[in-house]
Amino acid sequence: MAKTSRTQWRALSRRTVVIRSLACAAGAAAFAPVQKASAKMAQKAVEYQDTPKGDQECSNCSLFQEPNACTLVDGEISPKGWCKFWVKKTG
Repeated sequence: MAKTSRTQWRALSRRTVVIRSLACAAGAAAFAPVQKASAKMAQKAVEYQDTPKGDQECSNCSLFQEPNACTLVDGEISPKGWCKFWVKKTG
């Protein structure tokens, strides 16, 4: 008859338990969703202007929010304005 193996439990020190717990918490925090920054950039910092640059204007930018706001730029934004973060709206 074959011998059955027994699982031997080794005693864990308090230090080992604490270190493993912290490692698990840090790993879980790495997968937590990142919150958006609530601060927007100043118009001067993004080189905002009230006039379009060629066919690039806020109204056809993916960052523009109707009627006169932007997800990145602070303050009132003209639909005919432009800044250096202009990104063509898809669709």
